[in-house]
Amino acid sequence: MLNSYIALDLETTGLNPKYARILEVGAVKIKEGKIIDTYDKIVNAKTYLSSQIVNLTGITQEMMEEGEEIEKVMVELLDFCGDEVLLGHNIIFDYSFVKKAATNLKMTFEKEAIDTLKLARRFLPELEKRSLEYLCEYYQIIQKEKHRAYYDALAASQLYQVLGERFFVGNEELFKPFKLHYEVKRESPITPRQKIYLIDLAKYHKISLTVQVESLTKNEASRMIDGIILQYGKII
Repeated sequence: MLNSYIALDLETTGLNPKYARILEVGAVKIKEGKIIDTYDKIVNAKTYLSSQIVNLTGITQEMMEEGEEIEKVMVELLDFCGDEVLLGHNIIFDYSFVKKAATNLKMTFEKEAIDTLKLARRFLPELEKRSLEYLCEYYQIIQKEKHRAYYDALAASQLYQVLGERFFVGNEELFKPFKLHYEVKRESPITPRQKIYLIDLAKYHKISLTVQVESLTKNEASRMIDGIILQYGKII
């Protein structure tokens, strides 16, 4: 089994990295099987948090607005991860959000990983569910706070140890890290013309925008403008 890696988990404003944003980052650095460092930051996603996300994570609008800028968090996180292998439960989800954010900031984030969800699907096909929460209850792994990035990252690391103790011998190949693949292109920031038109469009239709306009990419702004026009019409 791998005994040095970075356990990573994110909380996000939604499920699709094309539309949603990173809300919280939690990471645990494991060396020789022991925790040697941790990273835990709330990110100012510069958007309005739905009641569903607030209820799920416990992260309020005020907590988010007091969070760190994504630029600062990405620099710190990539430095924290270094060249280590990642580990997580459905790690491609977390990787896709970090890869997108890093790419937009002209940073490189190419990683190998171990996925505890893939391992659980392989070795525990009889279980009703294989979510991190369900598996922690199944193996009596204590989660201090569910759906918070740091504690979920820690739980994934503990789950990996449990799965290794039970299934590693005779299945060594299945526990090896694999290359993560997520294709993403760098997106340009919103243009001055888009910014003016989007603000004017919102005022014209008396719409309260749920995201800070300055934080939008060119593609995000285009989709938002198209969506408003489709639902409310153009400025006449």
